[in-house]
Amino acid sequence: MRLTDFFKRIPKDAGWLLPGLEIKRWFFLLIIGAVFVTVGLCIICNLRPVYTMISMIMKITQMLPSEIFGWFLIFVGGMFFFIGWLKTNYSILDIHSERNRHALLEDLYRRRKLNRGPKIVAIGGGTGLSTMLKGIKKITNNITAVVTVGDDGGSSGKLREELGVLPPGDIRSCIAALADDEDLVTKLFQYRFRDCAGLSGHSFGNLFITAMCSITGDMYRAVKESSNVLSIRGRVLPSTLDDMRLVAEMDDGTIIKGESNIPESGKKIKRLFSEPDNCKALEDVIAAIHDADLIILGPGSLYTSVVPNLLISDIAKAVNFAKAKKIYVCNIMTQPGETDGFKVSDHIKTLIKHAKYDKIIDAVLVNNELPSDLLAPYKDAGSEPVIVDKDEVTRMGIEIVQKNLIEDKRFEDGHSSFVRHSPGRLARVIYYWFRKKEKSKHHDIR
Repeated sequence: MRLTDFFKRIPKDAGWLLPGLEIKRWFFLLIIGAVFVTVGLCIICNLRPVYTMISMIMKITQMLPSEIFGWFLIFVGGMFFFIGWLKTNYSILDIHSERNRHALLEDLYRRRKLNRGPKIVAIGGGTGLSTMLKGIKKITNNITAVVTVGDDGGSSGKLREELGVLPPGDIRSCIAALADDEDLVTKLFQYRFRDCAGLSGHSFGNLFITAMCSITGDMYRAVKESSNVLSIRGRVLPSTLDDMRLVAEMDDGTIIKGESNIPESGKKIKRLFSEPDNCKALEDVIAAIHDADLIILGPGSLYTSVVPNLLISDIAKAVNFAKAKKIYVCNIMTQPGETDGFKVSDHIKTLIKHAKYDKIIDAVLVNNELPSDLLAPYKDAGSEPVIVDKDEVTRMGIEIVQKNLIEDKRFEDGHSSFVRHSPGRLARVIYYWFRKKEKSKHHDIR
């Protein structure tokens, strides 16, 4: 049942007494304070009000059973106090409409609950990472999205070349995905200017972050301040502040420079590296990885979204030695120009090869269902379902988690339909796997 539906079912204003809001404790503190103040005033008045009150109560209890009268006083007093307390809060918060009061209660309950959620670090870039974040933010507020900065195409590439800033595109998408008012912020941040001299092709979000970068002095503070302005859940961090450029060595020895050029080469990638090759990771990124309960790699383009983060040796090392549970979300389909003919094990081997550590993954999450009517359009585009070679993956000591992960809604690209990971399904499967592992760990300790 959705949280919104749950709040609709409970009696009006009774939701303020739900566990987890951290309100009842202060409510009872107010009661205790009121009692002490009352007793103090009575003492100052030589206890006469107390004697008067006791005599009145004794007369009433002679007429009515004392137990009934006692509970009546408690009920009436509690109701008066609760109503007065509520009205005081509403007045301070300047909330007048019933709808806004209900929204406040729901938002407060959600935030309190999500603030106690697991600490999750999601590493990647592109559409895949932002899609997953939309689901993860409904599980916890303790999210750190680590985003690659190797992009050099489109609006991000133009801003990078003209203004010397790190590419804001993937960062923009992740900020929009973690925003409270996701639909409105996404529309605003993804809005692209058309037929406008100087602005054509640029998205509002890219320009916003670029302007913030100019004001604050660097991309780290720009992202931080942008996140504060939009009141996002969690935080978004660039993997490095260095001017990282992706370079690929192909099977025939050809060297291709630039993230946007690599998939277009039509050749098989032998290895990926960066220029400079010693990019330094953000200290906050390393701290988040060490402190994480769960680390998620992907989903997203293997070579241009996930691997670039692991090329930063400090990040790869931190992930390898982290105590967190680690899961890789494998792509549903192969990607032309990057992972042609790749099986699940090939994706994993590529990550391990470039990270130079073999303990970066505990499990791999793969989709196990794909509508047959979607295969033809993908085949025409040179893409096919990623084959799950269980024996090879198991031999590598990695657990396989198979679930239906695709969104029921179909997306249109020209005249062809295509699929995307479902944010909700993806987040739920990852969370259930994580909880299962946590319970198993506690059981082993016992």
